[in-house]
Amino acid sequence: MYHIKPISAEETYPVRQPVLREGKPLEACSFPGDLEESSFHLGLFYNVQLIGVASFIKNKSQLFSEENQYQLRGMAILKEFQKKGLGKRLIDEAEIILARNKTKILWFNARENAVPFYKNKGFHVLGDSFNIPDIGKHYSMYKEF
Repeated sequence: MYHIKPISAEETYPVRQPVLREGKPLEACSFPGDLEESSFHLGLFYNVQLIGVASFIKNKSQLFSEENQYQLRGMAILKEFQKKGLGKRLIDEAEIILARNKTKILWFNARENAVPFYKNKGFHVLGDSFNIPDIGKHYSMYKEF
């Protein structure tokens, strides 16, 4: 029924757009680092329908001294599939891959309404909230491996 597999950056856009960039053009769903060889993208499928995505970009934040860091970008589950534990499955799968790659830190900027989800997955808030124009209030979050 549900399964996760690697997908391309471009395949993430039709899920990123309605969830994360609603009302904006599909081109607004391209993120820096998406096409880097070290980046990977996971797709969550319900039968053959792509319903969730998450992208992991090798990107060092100045907030951490560890060398091997990844940034989570563009995690999105289509609205009709949210609140079913499916985001947890995407993160669990990514953590297996990241641990295998000897990643030390996974970090990201979480929307305010997503903070409780990530806290339940063992992530920590770092610092105060900040605003991303046209998107809203965010918090820096991370997890060490």
